[in-house]
Amino acid sequence: MPLSRRSFVESAFTLAAASLAGMPPNVAGAAEPQAIPPTRGSAGSREKIRVATIGVNNQGAAHVGEWIANPDVDFVAVCDVDPSAYVRLCEKHFKGAVHPPAYLQDVRRLLDRKDIDAVSIATPNHWHALMAIWAMQSGKDVYVEKPCSHNVEEGRVMTQWARKLGRMCQMGVQSRSSTGMRQTLDFVKSGGIGDVKVAHALCYKRRPSIGLVETPAPLPAGLDFDLWAGPAPAVVPTRKKLHYDWHWNHLTGNGDLGNQNPHELDKARWGLGKQELPKRVVSLGGRLGYVDNGDVANSQITIFQWDDALLISDVRGLEIKTPVTYGLKFGPLAVGNIWYGTKGYVVAPNYVSGVAFDYDGNELGKWSGGTYQQHFANFVKAVKSRNHEDLHLDIEDGHLSSALAHLGNVSWTLGKEVPLRTRPTLAASDKHVIDTLDSFESHLQDNNVDFAVTKLALGRELTIDPKTERSTDDEANRLFTRDYRQGYELPRV
Repeated sequence: MPLSRRSFVESAFTLAAASLAGMPPNVAGAAEPQAIPPTRGSAGSREKIRVATIGVNNQGAAHVGEWIANPDVDFVAVCDVDPSAYVRLCEKHFKGAVHPPAYLQDVRRLLDRKDIDAVSIATPNHWHALMAIWAMQSGKDVYVEKPCSHNVEEGRVMTQWARKLGRMCQMGVQSRSSTGMRQTLDFVKSGGIGDVKVAHALCYKRRPSIGLVETPAPLPAGLDFDLWAGPAPAVVPTRKKLHYDWHWNHLTGNGDLGNQNPHELDKARWGLGKQELPKRVVSLGGRLGYVDNGDVANSQITIFQWDDALLISDVRGLEIKTPVTYGLKFGPLAVGNIWYGTKGYVVAPNYVSGVAFDYDGNELGKWSGGTYQQHFANFVKAVKSRNHEDLHLDIEDGHLSSALAHLGNVSWTLGKEVPLRTRPTLAASDKHVIDTLDSFESHLQDNNVDFAVTKLALGRELTIDPKTERSTDDEANRLFTRDYRQGYELPRV
């Protein structure tokens, strides 16, 4: 019989409490975990794949919705260090269910289970790589949110483990599987706008200040903070709240360059056809306009240069007061991509569509359509086929796109304070770089940024060897990895 809301919440919290006591149940009232029923054949040939999600406070809840909508998936378990996240998830997706998914608080206990075929990971960024590697080592396939890594080295190590163990590992940039986006990129890569030498990844998305306090973030009841910290220092951060605002601290997040913009960086690199890291990188920006507990940039231009191509990352976390069009027929621009070719350009204003024009303004093509479900379904297809080439965003591609964000942040971290209108020398004469920096400076002035209070920094220009994925700068190389807390070290191949 369907439960009342009060009874349901009490029952769900009992499940969470039982897990905290070391007894992760599978159904209401059970004192011991129950085995998840097997299906026919191996994990690759089963009719249904048994999936669990780790981290369900925000994006992970969306994962669960996609898994339970997939007819080829049995959604069987949830893992989160915060038991209240499980309660909220059950209210949203499993209210009145006789058999809600199992709840486990400790990811290590989840990965010990042999009755789970695959996991999806939507934890804070600092956990992504370690959790994915542990999962692959435990015999599970992995769908991991963007960025797949917290630093440059982690993505390469994840790729090595996926190949060594024969595991499927996909990064969660849903546009890779959207029908309209795949058609758009097919047009770009087929020469529809000629040779493409410049891509522009846009993230014009207002991010409010997280506020300024001098006290540690309050911890939700029952949350295991040691597990939440994982590889990071086990020190409760100073800010108003623990959840979500981890994006704006370098120990756990990567700013919007590593939050929203991996979606756009991935599409930009996809259109350029680059399967290695760039040779030069420089970043300009800062945490501008806000005096708060965040320590990563909210407004940041990053330039990536290969021998024959440029990628411009353009992140603006303040209000867009003057519409940005760059003189293109499509606009105003917000979050999306532009590819410039010798015969025209393509604009992708979202995850599922694109439109192409020649330089006279004539429309050359238009594409749209797609859902998040397509990316999850693509992962399931590869889990069954056991062929990582079936993945639309295999971990190696995920690593390369995530590493772009990390390179930009390393450059910025090693930078020095400069006055407005100080510009990088990298690609300084390129028209698209000039136009981007002109627009960026006007945007900061529109928002009345006081550069005496919040500092603008010009990052160090980095030279990268794409084969070794190392810099010629030893100080930068130290930031390509991190210090891992004991018990949470990165397992290198």
